[in-house]
Amino acid sequence: MSSAASPASRTVLVTGATSDIGWETARLLAGRGDTVIVHAPDQVSGDDAVARLAAAGVDVLRLRLVVADFSRLDEVRAMAVRIAEEHPVLDVLVNNAAVAAPERRTVTADGNELSFQVNFLAAYLLTHELAGPLSARPGARVVNVSSSMHRTASISWNDPQRAKRYSRLAAYAQSQLALTVFAREKAPWTSVSVHPGVCDTGLLPLYAHEGDPAAEGAARVVRLCDPATELVPGAYYDRTALSPAAPAAMEDRTVRRLCKLADQLVTAESA
Repeated sequence: MSSAASPASRTVLVTGATSDIGWETARLLAGRGDTVIVHAPDQVSGDDAVARLAAAGVDVLRLRLVVADFSRLDEVRAMAVRIAEEHPVLDVLVNNAAVAAPERRTVTADGNELSFQVNFLAAYLLTHELAGPLSARPGARVVNVSSSMHRTASISWNDPQRAKRYSRLAAYAQSQLALTVFAREKAPWTSVSVHPGVCDTGLLPLYAHEGDPAAEGAARVVRLCDPATELVPGAYYDRTALSPAAPAAMEDRTVRRLCKLADQLVTAESA
């Protein structure tokens, strides 16, 4: 039976759900009675994540595993097709998958800077590819797990792949700004972005020496997935508080420009 907080079982996709905030988010949502689609970058880490969720007391009948390496956009597309076939209704998409930008600039097989693709372009493509399931029932939500670091960023419009001048912090921050801006794209569902707090995860070294437990960050994400939580469309949340995003993320012109750029980059790979 579903808990009182979740009167009807919903279907939720959590990307990057094999560790840290993503894994804890999947655990909390399944515990509320939702069917959780657990995304993993590969089968081995996915099987391990599901086994750990089961060991943590999660009902494995509530879990569905999907696999896609977000550094390969063709795998993102294939995963979206499978999800749409098996889950014609998707109530929540949590775009959580993220990597720290490497010390040395790394380019994916699709020709994109690694963190820009994994942290933003894959989420952009996946969200659009799942437009059917997300539009199937009123009240669907897309929660982009972003970062306060988006405030330090700028989108290098003339060199989004950072080929001319690369810094891992600048590349990572750009990907987080893009994800925050993307939450403001007009869509039939409600999109928001959230900084879940500086948490003790694999990304911690980018921020600080210590942070909140990943479960606390996940609880802040899950709160935004809850239909009982009223959301402001396109808004940015700092932990649990509605917060002004960086000025660049508030401009409609920037939203249009970013989506046009993303369309070009994800379409180029499918051509």
